[in-house]
Amino acid sequence: MSAFVLAFVVGALFALGTFLLLRRDLIRVVWGLAIVSQAANVYLLAMGGIELGGFETVPILASHGEGVPETTDPVVQALVLTAIVIGFGMTAFALVLSYRVYEEHDTLDASELGDRE
Repeated sequence: MSAFVLAFVVGALFALGTFLLLRRDLIRVVWGLAIVSQAANVYLLAMGGIELGGFETVPILASHGEGVPETTDPVVQALVLTAIVIGFGMTAFALVLSYRVYEEHDTLDASELGDRE
């Protein structure tokens, strides 16, 4: 049941991000790009999975006796954390760039920006 909900959430995030990317307003395009980026992060975390840990995969668990807890792959989590930080920086830069475009052209409409010479 939770896999179905997670798949629905990832699909909805990708759909919303794609919808926003196709808008004419630059701010909505920036938000669409940020949402697609976060949807990819959620997808990667979901595909990381939870596995039964073993003493050969997690050596520190050898002192815990017979009850080995479930573990996840830490590489996926580290990559997603890095992607979140990079995505935040990219979103901040795109918003500042959009503000600069608004100051120069007094509009954020992409079709009006394309018509100017």
